[in-house]
Amino acid sequence: MTRSKKTIAIGADHAGFEYKSAIKTKLESEGYEVIDMGTHSKGSVDYPDFVHPVAESVESQKATKGIIVCGSGNGVAMTANKHQGIRAAIAWNNNIASLARLHNDANILAIPARFISKELAYSMVDIFLKTAFEGGRHQRRVNKIAHC
Repeated sequence: MTRSKKTIAIGADHAGFEYKSAIKTKLESEGYEVIDMGTHSKGSVDYPDFVHPVAESVESQKATKGIIVCGSGNGVAMTANKHQGIRAAIAWNNNIASLARLHNDANILAIPARFISKELAYSMVDIFLKTAFEGGRHQRRVNKIAHC
């Protein structure tokens, strides 16, 4: 089942819970449908339990994009990128968020909550969701990412 362009899957571990919740609220206020995969508290959890469902939602087109949050962004990105149809990009500034879409056609944004402000996270999410893939020479490169 394919959703509208405004359906976003989101997930986080305990370190990203606060940012995830804030981003979800902001996106919903802007008219996005948000599929919240958890976690739902600051209690210690294992990030793969929340990232795999986000990646599966994007792969199956239940969501058009995904947002994942943990302390560094690394663990969540590594987990999401185990999925064949996922290109998760860690961003720590607006330029990286933009280039992840423009040049890499990233479909999941990984946010390092312990290293950026909420305001920057909001800005990166906005840029990520509104930036189109440039295609052209970048399409050839993206096609070479999936090796198997």
